[in-house]
Amino acid sequence: MSYDTLLDIFWMNHDPTQLNRQGPDVGDNYRSVIFFDSPEQEAAAVASKKRLEESGRYRRPIVTEIVPSATFWDAEEYHQKYFTRRGIASTCNIPA
Repeated sequence: MSYDTLLDIFWMNHDPTQLNRQGPDVGDNYRSVIFFDSPEQEAAAVASKKRLEESGRYRRPIVTEIVPSATFWDAEEYHQKYFTRRGIASTCNIPA
């Protein structure tokens, strides 16, 4: 999947105007953020955010951060497939 496609999916699947919150989840772990690995990805992310801001889709400001990626750590095992293990339908629209 291309980085541009990933950005499109990102914008379609959450509310980028909520600061440190997504649905019922609150805290800076739930902030809206795009990570990039190269100057090209940074430029693509900034351009995609600007297009969305100019589209008028949201009345509130878009608070999504765009920051360089860092070391990624997998969540602890008990956090993996949280909804599936509890027999709850996932609220996430992206396939696992």
